[in-house]
Amino acid sequence: MPLIDSSLPALALWAVLGYLIGSIAFGMVLARVMNLGDLRAIGSGNIGATNVLRTGNKKAAALTLILDGAKGAVAVLLARHFAGEAAAQIAALAAMIGHCYPVWLRFQGGKGVATFLGILLALAWPVGLACCVVWLIASFATRISSMGALAAAAASTFLLVFMGYGSALTLGILLTMLIFWRHRANIKRIKAGEEPKIGAKKA
Repeated sequence: MPLIDSSLPALALWAVLGYLIGSIAFGMVLARVMNLGDLRAIGSGNIGATNVLRTGNKKAAALTLILDGAKGAVAVLLARHFAGEAAAQIAALAAMIGHCYPVWLRFQGGKGVATFLGILLALAWPVGLACCVVWLIASFATRISSMGALAAAAASTFLLVFMGYGSALTLGILLTMLIFWRHRANIKRIKAGEEPKIGAKKA
């Protein structure tokens, strides 16, 4: 963890703000605006970009990916600018939790992949960029989105250390654990050979 360079009330404030930023369900918003239906009744029922892609609308899926990543980055950058590095890491974790467990959707949110990558790009851009590359390679090699997410998450903690961002290691471990927890059903399907391929539509 970095040195605590903000007061506890300031850290608590950025935890709340980070959560609220992270809890914006862009997938749901775009699906409604573009008349794609209720994402919770489509495919996996997830609100992220992969499930948006199952509607057949690539534009909506791309926008969801970008916006979900951007909200993680925005939470980090705002907190860092106004309150320092400790606040940035608190806001990062809170934004991730907000995406995965948004109060507006009865705590039934997304799996956090895009938000996770956005956080890393803002927190330590070389690590974030490397994780994006790992995600892309693993996803396209296997044609399984969750494999890319798990590979990127697993690599992130090692990359934080090897690229000189050890002060964010605790945060990296917590984010990785959350990614794996949110993908526990996917892991079971991967082991059983039943995980859907990228772009496949589910009823």
